[in-house]
Amino acid sequence: MKRLALGFALGGLGAALLLSGCGASSALKPAEGQPLPVAPYGAKATPTPTQLLTPSNQARPERSDELLKNSQERRGDEFDLPPPN
Repeated sequence: MKRLALGFALGGLGAALLLSGCGASSALKPAEGQPLPVAPYGAKATPTPTQLLTPSNQARPERSDELLKNSQERRGDEFDLPPPN
């Protein structure tokens, strides 16, 4: 049992080390001599890398209501019964 736990620990450590090398350490740029992706259908121009990496409002919506200012006490629920014994 201890060997299995040690194997999982070493495997997890090895996976973490392998994945830590996957991160980009510099800004993303197209490869040398390679163009950017083609413009999306209906777009007038090809988006820049910054525009492609910036999420849209639909992808990251903002809250439109403040819960603490609009809080109200809930009315009683007659169907909220204790479980039967």
